[in-house]
Amino acid sequence: MHHCSQTIYGTTIVAIRDQKKVVMAGDGQVTQGSQVMKGNARKIRRIGGEKVLTGFAGATADAFALLERLEAKLNQHPDQLARACVEMAKDWRMDRYLRRLEAMMIVADVQKTFLMTGNGDVIEPDDQVIAIGSGGGFALAAARGMLAVSQEEKDVEFVAKRALEIAADLCIYTNHQIIVETLNI
Repeated sequence: MHHCSQTIYGTTIVAIRDQKKVVMAGDGQVTQGSQVMKGNARKIRRIGGEKVLTGFAGATADAFALLERLEAKLNQHPDQLARACVEMAKDWRMDRYLRRLEAMMIVADVQKTFLMTGNGDVIEPDDQVIAIGSGGGFALAAARGMLAVSQEEKDVEFVAKRALEIAADLCIYTNHQIIVETLNI
């Protein structure tokens, strides 16, 4: 569930959900080609009255355009994240301007987590972990491995942060400027 086009999706975002909280973590690196343009970009945001976490990978300006659209949909459909995502996905598929935007987003509220792709897809993950970006595969594998070690309760904030650190060690498009946001359920 991640995209590997490193020129476009050079970042890592991971979201993990358990019975008590949903956590999203992302790094701060903005890369253009082989050059690091910025090291402390904030790719995790709270929208919808602080009740929705969003994390994006892709062209930063494009991601902000999508974020604004999603916020507008959430204003039209408050506390209905699934509906807002589906409505935005319809626009994404239909609108010529939006179709050219190169970004992916993970959005989550206390009930659901969704992956939104540039194809206008809205995908709900099968399990409690989802990751996107060039380091997404590393973060996903690390988080799943840590969560599988034992069935006892784990600190999902620690798992998300550690998964990002592992991805940053392996992916040159991901750095250690990690932001972690949590919604308590």
